[in-house]
Amino acid sequence: QVRLVESGGGLVQAGGSLRLSCAASGSIASIRSMGWYRQAPGKQRQLVATITSGASTNYADSVKGRFTISRDNAKNTAYLQMNSLKPEDTAVYSCNADLYRVGMGWVTNWGQGTQVTVSS
Repeated sequence: QVRLVESGGGLVQAGGSLRLSCAASGSIASIRSMGWYRQAPGKQRQLVATITSGASTNYADSVKGRFTISRDNAKNTAYLQMNSLKPEDTAVYSCNADLYRVGMGWVTNWGQGTQVTVSS
């Protein structure tokens, strides 16, 4: 069984910072890419940032220059450093991972999400 567990969410004032973590555990042979997504109330889930095993990154235009995604391959963990937070960044942030499971091949797993609230 594979689990993705996010942590680091919370309440912060506009202009503040938060660092999210996403740790993958279980019977994982390899992780190809990891990503962060967010969903605000009444809105569709949107991509925030992704990172490959080779550290290539991709960001949504709305977070470029403010958010930084990184990963520690040895720990199967991805991070999202969020700076200069705005009220419109308020959402549930979830991580996912494209990972290789022995006997199953490549699958995509999701975490349960962590709430980020930015007050004005």
